[in-house]
Amino acid sequence: MKACFIGLGYIGLPTAIIAAQSGIEVVGVDINPQVVEMTNQGKLHIIEPGMEECLQKVIKAGTLKASLTPLESDAYFMVVPTPFKGNHEPDISYVEAATRSILPLLKAGDLYVIESTSPVGTTEIMAQLIFSERPDLVEKIEIAYCPERVLPGNVIYELVHNDRVIGGLTPQATEKAIEFYAQFVKGALHKTNARTAEMCKLTENSSRDVQIAFANELSLICDKADINVWELIELANKHPRVNILQPSCGVGGHCIAVDPYFITSDFPAESKIIADAREINNYKSFWCAEKVQTAMLEFELKHHRKPTIAMMGLAFKPNIDDLRESPAKYITTKVMQSCNNGDILVVEPNVKEHNVFKLTDYKVAYDKADIVVFLTAHTPFKELPWSEDKVVLDFCGIFKK
Repeated sequence: MKACFIGLGYIGLPTAIIAAQSGIEVVGVDINPQVVEMTNQGKLHIIEPGMEECLQKVIKAGTLKASLTPLESDAYFMVVPTPFKGNHEPDISYVEAATRSILPLLKAGDLYVIESTSPVGTTEIMAQLIFSERPDLVEKIEIAYCPERVLPGNVIYELVHNDRVIGGLTPQATEKAIEFYAQFVKGALHKTNARTAEMCKLTENSSRDVQIAFANELSLICDKADINVWELIELANKHPRVNILQPSCGVGGHCIAVDPYFITSDFPAESKIIADAREINNYKSFWCAEKVQTAMLEFELKHHRKPTIAMMGLAFKPNIDDLRESPAKYITTKVMQSCNNGDILVVEPNVKEHNVFKLTDYKVAYDKADIVVFLTAHTPFKELPWSEDKVVLDFCGIFKK
């Protein structure tokens, strides 16, 4: 069995590694030469606990190799980004480009699967593209959609043990895709059609976005009412049928912060709650930046000098290096743009260097800062001592009490 994974990012590379571990002969394709080179050297270009050791094993065993171009295989997987264009409209051009790259290689009996988060109907659009360019393949290949559902930081376990939803354009395509994933997935494989599988992925993350928006809206209310939101949620969750999530400085990443727009762009009149949740979570980031700016002005008026500010965390969630759609990055940028001569120390312990921000060690930044802004709840931050001498803006619950 030979498989080709197009895209070696946060999902494509781990999936290729896990598939290669099961004995499938895998080629991983990426347009970034550095990613290809690092992968072939057994070096992980992302942060994911335990994954580099797995990579080294499959590279040594010869079951995985990286390439700038796809190679002929039996199964092809599109695991590329689906960014925005215009006014939060999904851009499937990466999926199209990846699909076009394998058109000359496709043959009768092959399996084609999209894993990239996509608007409803994308799998059908790609099928039309394939068959318009290769009419000889009509009814000769199987086409399906299977979204990932993993948690960064726990990808190894979740790729293997999580249930998967698999939707083919035909029942035969669903069965063929299930046969592939059954080689390394121990979770249940649920059959459906492609459109339902596409909508399922969007629904899962939109649901999470709505739940986070409720928590973030509570945090705004509690700030005005002078109530500790962390204590409030802890007490409310004592109810046997209440499970409120934790508030944050916003929502980031390439899933929860993005996927709801794939629904609202296609169904604007019907997706009112989903659209409102997106607006609330986006506003929370703006609100946090305003709170920091107000604290800076108050400090300057009180002490007659510019404060030193520590912006603690850039990643969109704890203990990872992923900055995609990060509200922490947005807030830090907005604060830096409004700061006149203030000393801003930017902290992200999971990133060695950044091409925009000069990074500072978290302990050094905390010691030097007059104002400490916790944006991401990285584990090392929780070891820092509370200081009455500092203005602490805790947007992620480092000091909950």
